[in-house]
Amino acid sequence: MEIRKVTSQKERDDAIYVRMIVFVKEQHVPEEEELDQYDETAIHFVGYVQDEPVAASRLRYVDEYGKLERICVRKEFRGKHFGKMLMEEMERKLQQDGYMKAKLNAQTHAIGFYEDQGYEKLSEDVFMDAGIPHVAMIKEFE
Repeated sequence: MEIRKVTSQKERDDAIYVRMIVFVKEQHVPEEEELDQYDETAIHFVGYVQDEPVAASRLRYVDEYGKLERICVRKEFRGKHFGKMLMEEMERKLQQDGYMKAKLNAQTHAIGFYEDQGYEKLSEDVFMDAGIPHVAMIKEFE
């Protein structure tokens, strides 16, 4: 998979397309909740396989954290480590920009995936976001 930091309208549209498939169609997140005011200022990433958009995410800087958000891989492309590749690319970017902590809100079914990437739960508190249970997780870089 080739990961691109979004720099064109087409790449941005491709990232939104992947998010719509995964979050809106597959997970039934309302479109008005999936697309929010942060999309305008976030750094977006999109992953391609032979020019087909298959993965997406966004990165924002909040306080002292790089906040990893909207991480998704289309169902038929899962199990190929594309999610891990996307995470590594976002972590590289936030460290290049001088941040040494990453934070994310993980869907509870994906906690193990994020733990495998070195993230730890901030607490056992589970909260609902778009009707889906989540936990907050962090990772600190050296």
